[in-house]
Amino acid sequence: MMDTLFNFKLEDLEIMGRSIVQIISIVSQTAMVLGGVVPFIPQYLDIRRTHNTEGFSLFVCLTLLIANILRIMFWFGKHFELPLLVQSIIMIFAMLVLVELCVRVNQTNEIISSRSRRFTDFDPEHFWKWTDFLSYVEFSLTFTLLVGIVTLLLINVPVYVELLGFAAVFTEAMLGAPQFYRNFQNKSTVGMSKKMVAFWTCGDVFKTVYFILREAPAQFWICGMLQVSIDIAIFLQVLIYMNNPLLVVKKQSKPAIS
Repeated sequence: MMDTLFNFKLEDLEIMGRSIVQIISIVSQTAMVLGGVVPFIPQYLDIRRTHNTEGFSLFVCLTLLIANILRIMFWFGKHFELPLLVQSIIMIFAMLVLVELCVRVNQTNEIISSRSRRFTDFDPEHFWKWTDFLSYVEFSLTFTLLVGIVTLLLINVPVYVELLGFAAVFTEAMLGAPQFYRNFQNKSTVGMSKKMVAFWTCGDVFKTVYFILREAPAQFWICGMLQVSIDIAIFLQVLIYMNNPLLVVKKQSKPAIS
């Protein structure tokens, strides 16, 4: 009788243990899918509230667009976990939404109408500084098409697939670099959402640990560690430039953006 009861309790514990593991797995996968977008919500709200984009580097969006397009192409050559693929798709749409807001704010703040700059001008000097949102979409589609064609031709070449994977995660690892450089140029972090960087750091630490525990390809966790290092460097800028006067960003009072 006691043996039967003991075995019954053991089975209950095993079932409970498996259920807990499954719940943790679902939560962590959900965090991976949505966690990449969450850090940009404070920055998006700050831009809407202040009607100013000077403190935020639009090249952050470029970095993430390229990184996630490359990651999707890498998936066709070497399948990795589905949550990471879904995360890339969501991130691409999120970055385009943020770009659209920045372009709209810049147009609203423009006092003297300047010459329009478009992707189809093919002017390197104004790359990723276009004045219309459609140009950013056109670039993203063109880049996706070109990489897609090359990947289709070289999908069976292991060296290319591995290099593609490394390029994807290394580009993402350099996510904070444009913002770091923008802060360095301005000698100020005003206009940059500190909450965004805090979310970046927490998310990158979680992501790196997730990659290691889930035995993701080495490219993922190595570049994750690099990403955490850059996040920390940006936080150091916040401390260094804390008492610096605002050199570039100017407060503007504009009507609310609908």
